[in-house]
Amino acid sequence: MPRHFRALAVQPKWHAHDFTSAAAFKAWMRSQLEMARPHLTTNQPNLVVLTELNGLPLVLRGGRWATPLGTFQRVAAALFVGRLARTLPLMWREGVSPIRALQLADADANTRLYLHTCRDLAREYGVYLCCGSAPTPRYSLVGGQPRRAPGTLTNQTVILDPQGQLIGVADKVYLTPDEEAGGVDLTPGDLSELRVFPTPVGDLGVAISLDAFRPEVIGRLEEQGCTVLLQPDANGAPWTAKEGLPPDPANLRDQPVAWLESSWTASTRGRSIRYAVNPMVVGNLLDLTFDGQSAITGRAEDAPEPRSYALTSPRPGFLALTPWVTTGTPEHLRRAGRERAAGSGHPLENEYRTDVIWADLTLPATALTPPARTAHEEALSAILGGQASRNPSRVAPGLLAGLGILAYLSWRGLRKR
Repeated sequence: MPRHFRALAVQPKWHAHDFTSAAAFKAWMRSQLEMARPHLTTNQPNLVVLTELNGLPLVLRGGRWATPLGTFQRVAAALFVGRLARTLPLMWREGVSPIRALQLADADANTRLYLHTCRDLAREYGVYLCCGSAPTPRYSLVGGQPRRAPGTLTNQTVILDPQGQLIGVADKVYLTPDEEAGGVDLTPGDLSELRVFPTPVGDLGVAISLDAFRPEVIGRLEEQGCTVLLQPDANGAPWTAKEGLPPDPANLRDQPVAWLESSWTASTRGRSIRYAVNPMVVGNLLDLTFDGQSAITGRAEDAPEPRSYALTSPRPGFLALTPWVTTGTPEHLRRAGRERAAGSGHPLENEYRTDVIWADLTLPATALTPPARTAHEEALSAILGGQASRNPSRVAPGLLAGLGILAYLSWRGLRKR
């Protein structure tokens, strides 16, 4: 039987205060499903796709006191020192950097909060949910209990069914410079571990942000029969700025021009991939700017009406596209992007467009079988089956000044490398 379903991409706006408590995070995540609610259909399954790194700012949980420091780097350094009783032993024991130690210090509690929040939303709204992505450890079951692999922290997507049960997990393979050692210091995923998950809402393959630009990622997913590509995204720059993407950072292009090489190309020119869903988060998170246009793309015959991203010429293939905040000449668009960026001081600073886009899609019945679960997926299933922790970690008080100085010097040393 053919599969008929609705795909929805949510484009939310985030603020630092959305992540300073568990209640605030749950409310922010719920607001995204509430945005989608009016567009959910009752006569076919719904696939809701959320944005990349929507769990990264959970490092701020319990740290509202630090957010007035203004920049992500200053706030992270202050939180590292404030949580020194937990971060410093992690550096010594697991051989990780201060920024990775800061994230790992609360990783178990934040992973449970993230997964349980998404599980509850998938159940309540009755949707297939691509949770976005979050920096997440790799786990295995030891004596029936999830145990974190030392030192590892990947940019990780989790897909859930309408009962809140795990469908599958994917790690981001190709990291941007901001995700590498000089930034938030994540662990690259393994290309050979990317798999395709057959569901009533498509044979789902995940290519997180930069992965969707990589032919080897798209090729691996197509070899396994991917029909719906999921590309959660968090573009950390003004949308109309110039950028150079790895592996050729000197090749500066308008970002929307570069974005045509990801989901749009995969769905319009691919072999098995028929559709792609690319949600993008917007908003200034402390001193960091995030902007973009969410899109659902397909074959030219599926979407013959010409349209496209800002600063690009109209073309077929866009089934749904969030308009950017304004229209006009390239000079006007670039100025509008700068005005909204963090620290601009302009009256329009942080004025971005939120949106939900959707498209009704059809695919033939799948001939694929679900892949075997990994040890990590078995462990996440155990976490999803448990109850939320009632004892969240607290910031350690009364730390010694000498240890604080040592931590600060360690942090500065990392930033200079």
